Amino acid sequence: MAAFTGSMSLTIQQVFFPASGWGQSMTEQVVKDDVEELVREIARALVDDPGAVEVDAVSREESTVLRLKVAPQDVGKVIGKQGRTARSVRTILGAVSMKLHHRYTLDILEEEKNGATPGE
Repeated sequence: MAAFTGSMSLTIQQVFFPASGWGQSMTEQVVKDDVEELVREIARALVDDPGAVEVDAVSREESTVLRLKVAPQDVGKVIGKQGRTARSVRTILGAVSMKLHHRYTLDILEEEKNGATPGE
């Protein structure tokens, strides 16, 4: 696997410690967009086809579900051996959730053979 040589436009430090200050809150939309962008950039760094990466946020009262779609040949790369890569991304989201007092979960969507994703 090739090493990631690009730069992520959003760093983990920016999510945990925004420029506005460590303890200051940001608007919900900005935070949701930042977390969405964080997951998108992590996924782009892992896959062979970064242009196919899509992250959709489904907000609910107390949580936000981030639905990650990648090219069919890249699903294994974002899941990893025995789910370790997916678990690592979910661990990062758990830390973000604790910091922001809002639960974020990750769903990795697989396309079915007819091109549709399950549940649609």
